[in-house]
Amino acid sequence: MMPAIQKVDVYKIATAGPADVSGLIRLIDNGTLDPRTIIAILGKTEGNGCVNDFTREYATAALAGCIGQRLGLAATEVEQRIAFVMSGGTEGVLSPHITVFARSSVDDVNELAVAQKRLVVGIAHTRAFLPEELGRQVQIEETAKAVTAAMADAGIAAVADVHFVQIKCPLLTAERMRAAHLRKQTVVTEDAYASMGYSRGASALGVALALGELRDMPAESVVLSDWRAYSEVASTSAGIELMCNVVIVMGNALRSASRYVMGHAVMKDAIDLNAIIAAFHSAGLGGDTTEILAAQDRVVNVFAKAEAAPSGVVRGARHTMLDDSDINSTRHARAAVGGLIAGFAGTGLVYVSGGAEHQGPPGGGPIAIIARVGPQ
Repeated sequence: MMPAIQKVDVYKIATAGPADVSGLIRLIDNGTLDPRTIIAILGKTEGNGCVNDFTREYATAALAGCIGQRLGLAATEVEQRIAFVMSGGTEGVLSPHITVFARSSVDDVNELAVAQKRLVVGIAHTRAFLPEELGRQVQIEETAKAVTAAMADAGIAAVADVHFVQIKCPLLTAERMRAAHLRKQTVVTEDAYASMGYSRGASALGVALALGELRDMPAESVVLSDWRAYSEVASTSAGIELMCNVVIVMGNALRSASRYVMGHAVMKDAIDLNAIIAAFHSAGLGGDTTEILAAQDRVVNVFAKAEAAPSGVVRGARHTMLDDSDINSTRHARAAVGGLIAGFAGTGLVYVSGGAEHQGPPGGGPIAIIARVGPQ
């Protein structure tokens, strides 16, 4: 269970490749970061972000192995106690990096900086899914349960205090589909790439259900069908490296001694500059461009979802992302949104994930920011 008063520290570390753990090792070995306190690691790797992106698994294995050596644990044990979410794809100006969340207990109430809501983090895992359950009702229901558990782990009582829910979910491969067929089961799609969208979408609807953004349990027929159903804080990323959903809930709470605060907004499309400004404002970083740029040194990281508008149009102008046979649409979207956000953040070290099915309105997506409280 989460500590009565928790303190969350956040470290953003640039990486030279999927297996680069040197920055993490330095923080551990110089005493800055106690590996026992690490609760979650969220990263961007330079793979293609598609079905065959093994940089995600490679990065997770390297990080778990590194931490395991420091803790005297097997890598598999580390993966059970820490939520690892690796998102492939660093197109455009996006730069590979990891964000490490460390959570500890504060015994002395005097360490509580102010009586205002500060950053808290909680994690949970669903059970392992069968291939035939991906993109379907079971994944929605189990994800909702895990989100509720992660909220409790974070110490967040009000859904309004949840600013970002990051989920890593499974996808279908030819081998997994074949296993389902041998059991006389059907899968939601026979296309491995398409399965990523179904898994992301069902997971996002689970978030919306848990947070009350949907009044009733959505039927699985809603997945990738009814775009009116979505969550304003869900960010889901599909990968080949797991068969359960890993859930990280981030938000603010009073019983927190963290030096950080979180805010968010929702982009209505890939060029929604006003939503980016609103997200920075929500995190206490000013209300206009001048103030935001002056406060860039307080930005810890920006997290956002991006997708090619399924309508094929952005504000009346035709886009070609869905018709490009050479470059997948998710890669186009990450590059476009990543560049827009990087300009405001002052760095390409920002987390932008492609494929925003039921994560914000069609063609848009949530954007959340963790910022240091007050000037440096």
